[in-house]
Order: sequence, then structure tokens, then C-alpha cells
Amino acid sequence: MNTELADVPGIAAGLTELYKDLHSHPELSFAEHRTAGIVATRLTALGYEVQTGIGGTGVVGVLRRGEGRTVLLRADMDGLPVLEATGLDYASTARSTDRDGRDVPVMHACGHDMHVACLLGAADALVRRADAWSGTLVVLFQPAEEQGAGALAMVADGLYDRVPKPDVVLGQHVAPVAAGLVGVHAGAAFAAADSFDVRLFGQGGHGSRPETTTDPIVMAAATVMRLQTVVAREITPSQMAVLTVGQIHSGTANNIISDEAMLGLSLRSADESVRTRLKDAVHRVVRAEAQASGTDREPEITLKESFPVLRNDAAATARVNVAFRQTFGDSMVVDPGTVSGSEDVGQLATAVEAPIVFWLFGGTDPDKYRAAVAAGTIERDIPSNHSAYFAPQIRPTLDTGIAALIVAALEWLGLK
Repeated sequence: MNTELADVPGIAAGLTELYKDLHSHPELSFAEHRTAGIVATRLTALGYEVQTGIGGTGVVGVLRRGEGRTVLLRADMDGLPVLEATGLDYASTARSTDRDGRDVPVMHACGHDMHVACLLGAADALVRRADAWSGTLVVLFQPAEEQGAGALAMVADGLYDRVPKPDVVLGQHVAPVAAGLVGVHAGAAFAAADSFDVRLFGQGGHGSRPETTTDPIVMAAATVMRLQTVVAREITPSQMAVLTVGQIHSGTANNIISDEAMLGLSLRSADESVRTRLKDAVHRVVRAEAQASGTDREPEITLKESFPVLRNDAAATARVNVAFRQTFGDSMVVDPGTVSGSEDVGQLATAVEAPIVFWLFGGTDPDKYRAAVAAGTIERDIPSNHSAYFAPQIRPTLDTGIAALIVAALEWLGLK
């Protein structure tokens, strides 16, 4: 093991209970007050210059160790409105009010609790090994990644007037692959995301007399089915595109035809021309199905979130890739290609025209993952991010995540 990583196992062991605590107490986007408080307290104890409340609940720590480059390491903090079903003794039972005023369950179904724990671990290790590097380290804990809004909120709130501008932005995301694996891809690494709310208007009435109504549920069903043809029939198979209908709401009783229906759409793409075609198709299909249903009122299509493709800098990614292979071994470093999930971390880099490298690290029990690969049952047996069953194996996931952040940071901070 590299000398700079000698402290990692002990740090990871010491963070296990903190990780469980974070997992048990998730908070929704822009409501990460408890998490931010824990982060700020720990960074202050480690000797970082700490600033809080940036972009709402964002926390940043700065550690200066002489001349050299500035490296920014980032973790996100928010949970999701998911009812946890893992059965873990530290499973979340939290509930909260979402931005639409609804009471919802809350879970760390995307691993942001792991991200926070790993970055706190790396922050600790780099303090302990401060004689091994020179420069300025910025550790940033971001709110509201799930809404694609937290990075821009921090930038808009004067982030780079408060902390040094980085020479490179680095970060990572836990993934449903074997713990110990690291995956990094140059170029388009994570897809662009566009999220729409669609309101379809009909004319309600008695369920026994549908001929007197314009049924928005039938309209919504037709719209959902037609939208599924967009990717299948309008996008070249070699181009990455996803169109998911994640929400559908309508009605209050079995014998009442409602007045309206709501759909929630999520679009992913890695190419701007594909992105434009997807968005145009959504507007065309929604309006056409409303017209076909005979409604007198135009549907409302509202853009909720939108953030661009995350593009890893080629030269910086090559540098990190070499360092990862030297640390973890060639067999443990893979190229995952362009991931269809999305990330707003790139906006922390583009705001100051800095290169970014953002990678994946595995969080699944390696034996369980190998068994699923052998059986061809990965999709069935390995819970993905945003699943109610998603729960990273704590170790060695923590160890790998902490080590990866340290190794990548030291590529720019430099050994003395």
C-alpha cells in the first residue's frame, strides 16, 4: 500500500458508525441541515477553514499547505423520496415534506451518505499526511444534486469569491458494481438530464357515464405509450437516449372520472442533437395526444430540472487513470463508458474553466456481484441506485472511496 494510504483502513473503520448514522438520517435536497452540521463540525475539528450555508446548505473546508495547485474534492449530501426496504438495522424511517408540499419517505437510495463519509475520510487522511503534499485542498459538500440545482446554487452564491478557484475538480459516485472496482471514462461520462412535469386536462364526471366526459387517464395512458416509441423509433440505436415516465397521478375515487392527470418525465442523452430531438418529441406527442382525446384545453409542459452532459477532461482523466491502475491494479480499474445517469458536479468546474474528473466506485458485495454475473441476473439481483433496496456494502466500499479521492488529489497536489 502507498504510504499516503496507510491511514485509510483505520479511518474507514472509524467512519463506519458515522456512515450508518448518515444513512439512518437522510435529508431531501436543500434540507441537508443535520448532515451539513455534522460535516462542518468534523472539518473544523480537523483544522480546515470552514464556511457553511453556501447555496443553502453547502459546506466547504479549505486546507492550505504552502505553494502549489488548488484541488477541489466534492461530495453530494441529499437523499431521495424513497421508502427504504433494505431491512438493515440502520435503515431510514425518516419522512419529510418535499418541494411540492407532500409528505414523503426519505432514503439515501443513491449513496450520497457514502460520498459524504468517503470525503470526510479523505479530508482526515490528507491532514494526517500533510507533509506529503503542497498546495491548497478544497473539500466541498454540495446540496441538491438530485435536483440538478446544488452546484449552480453554490456558484451563484459566490462560492469562488469565498474559496480559492481550483485547478482541477475531482469527485466520485458509488455504483452497483463490485466493491473495490473503480471506473473512469474520458469525455462524455454522465448524461445530460431534462425533467418535465406534464398536466393533461380533461372534463370529469360520473364513472358510469364516460360519454359525458373527456377522460384524462385514458389521455395519459395513450401519451405514456406513445412516448415510449420516441427512443425506440426516432433515435438511432447507436445513440444513447432514455425517456422515463416516473410519475402518473390522477383521480380520487373509482367511480369518478377526474378533470386532469399529471405525468413526470425524465430524459437522458449524451448528444445535444439527440437532446433536442427528445425534448421536441415530448412536446409534439403530448400536444397531439391531447388533441386526439378531444380536449379543449392545451396541456401544460413545465421544465423542472435541466443540466448538461458531464464531460471528463481527457488529459486529466488519463492522469487519474494511470494513478488508479498503479494503486488498485489493472484488473480493478475499468472504463464504464457513458453512464445514462446524470450529475451536476461539472458545473463546479465549468464555472471557472477547470478540468474535471468524475469516476465510479463499486459498492456491492463482490461475491454477490460475481454470482449475479455468472447467473446472468445482475438486473434482478443487484439493486441499482434509486432502488428502495440500494445499500452499499460498507467495507471495502469506504476504503476504496477514501483511497480513490486521496490518490486523485495527490496527482495535482504533488509529492514532496
